[in-house]
Amino acid sequence: MDFTGAHVLTVEQFSLEDLERIFAVADRMRPYARRERATRVLEGAVLGNLFFEPSTRSRLSFGAAFNLLGGHVRETTGFAFSSMAKGESIYDTSRVVSGYMDALVVRHPEEGAVAHFAAATRIPVINGGDGPGEHPTQALLDLYTLHRERGLRPGSLGGINVAVVGDLRYGRTVHSLTKLLALESNVNFVCVAPDELQLPADLVARLREQGHRVHLTDDLAEGLREADVVYATRIQRERLPEDGSITIDADRFRIDRSAYDSLCRPGTVLMHPLPRDSRTGASELSDDLNDHPALAIFRQTDNGVPVRMALFALVLGVADQVEESDRKVAWHRPDWVGVHDTKPFLA
Repeated sequence: MDFTGAHVLTVEQFSLEDLERIFAVADRMRPYARRERATRVLEGAVLGNLFFEPSTRSRLSFGAAFNLLGGHVRETTGFAFSSMAKGESIYDTSRVVSGYMDALVVRHPEEGAVAHFAAATRIPVINGGDGPGEHPTQALLDLYTLHRERGLRPGSLGGINVAVVGDLRYGRTVHSLTKLLALESNVNFVCVAPDELQLPADLVARLREQGHRVHLTDDLAEGLREADVVYATRIQRERLPEDGSITIDADRFRIDRSAYDSLCRPGTVLMHPLPRDSRTGASELSDDLNDHPALAIFRQTDNGVPVRMALFALVLGVADQVEESDRKVAWHRPDWVGVHDTKPFLA
């Protein structure tokens, strides 16, 4: 893939070689993401962060990544505060804001909408999530985290057992991650979900055609027993039919310390794209796992910054110039950010 000037819309545009390139640049970004070093390689550049759906991690992570490269960020959140509320088309919105920016990140509730933004402009557009479609940068940071947790690199995950748990129908992060993992050889997927929220049949068929094993079940214990990695997801109730035709007992798919200790093999990695639903009876990963060394969810979110920094540097053509403006920062940063962290920040 020629990254310079490219849109990032789907994980399907990447090869294993592309992943190796992105992750190698992300590794170089870690001192800047940790704020030990500073670079001004994107000084003067402007990012448009257009989020038409609620977001905390992705929106702030994209903005922080661009800022840490020395660039500026301008944001709009929700339809009510954009001209689309007045009937402006995606084409017009994209063309107009592209005249102000050097890159766009777009999140939109409709699948395929981000591709329409990209079709109207020649500046790089990055998909920040399009409805139930894809979330390619989340999948990249997820896979980057998986590799770091296992001490591996792209192309070396053959034979790994991956359990994906929860909302696999509407969970765009699961769709993107499974497609990326499919670039590896001989991955064993166990899909743990109620029938109404199982992985889409076309994606299951595709994974099998690519030589991977895919087992579908609604039994959490069955899914956890052989897993090397567990990727839990929130039940996305906002995407369920409003008529109440689908009701889900989320507690059946809840993983707590007792379930981990009794069902998981030692060293099984626990991941989640967040947010996890922490309301009573809904939590997919219980709070009693917060100080468990297997819980990688906060290392996962931390990794979003260097991965997104790498993408910005690549699509804007400055990945080889980052260190030219390198300097040490003066302020204090703790090694452990959270009170329950089991590894140093961005270790």
